[in-house]
Amino acid sequence: MINKITIQEIKNFKNKKDPFVALTAYDCVSAQVCDDAEIPVVLVGDSASMVVFGYDTTIPVSMEEMLLVVKAVSRSNKTSLIVADLPFLSYQASIEQTILNAGLLIKNGGAGAVKLEGGQNMASQIESLVGVGIPVMGHVGLTPQSFHQLSGYKIQGKTPDDAKKIIDDARAVENSGAFSVVLECIPENLAEEITALLSIPTIGIGSGLKCDGQIQVYHDIMGLSKEKPPKHAMQKDSLYTKMLRAAKNYKKDIQKP
Repeated sequence: MINKITIQEIKNFKNKKDPFVALTAYDCVSAQVCDDAEIPVVLVGDSASMVVFGYDTTIPVSMEEMLLVVKAVSRSNKTSLIVADLPFLSYQASIEQTILNAGLLIKNGGAGAVKLEGGQNMASQIESLVGVGIPVMGHVGLTPQSFHQLSGYKIQGKTPDDAKKIIDDARAVENSGAFSVVLECIPENLAEEITALLSIPTIGIGSGLKCDGQIQVYHDIMGLSKEKPPKHAMQKDSLYTKMLRAAKNYKKDIQKP
């Protein structure tokens, strides 16, 4: 029997010296790559909104679309902890809505946990989910679903007041029962401070290397987009260029006189 990574194992990473790795996945192939690479945490991110469905931000993606990709990933990965993003407006309106939508991602999608954005303002949602047995990963700092309110994608927590709010948000996430928290696009010294303050693992993206773990978008590290990746993306290959070349060579072979 193949053993799945458990929530407790993720929590235990907090006490290890080497940071652990998390990566997004959105389909059968990316899920299998994460499985074979022994990635402990696989996030089916609402970034699917852009890299799978072609929207400009994470805001438009629906529960139905997220459920589709969560199912594909959970069917194709046997060992990683699969965490599913709750999309915009699937949890903000009410506790009941939060539980029902998170439950769909667990029961029908096959995920082992869910992730939602927000700190103090989402404490009740996190506590309610944990209360019915649904593990929650938090997300503070830059919260992409708040794209319009934040006036775009920018580093957060640069002023003392903003830094304090993010610290308070991270503490609220922990106190509400989340098993980990993503720190997105905050200064490295702030991420280091929060990591030292919390007893749950922090997972950084664009927040330096002092967190307990790191996460990146699959398409960014693989170079699967023709667009330039974010500054913090740890791109390891340029697969879009290779795929484009293969398509052109196929076209050339077929069209030979």
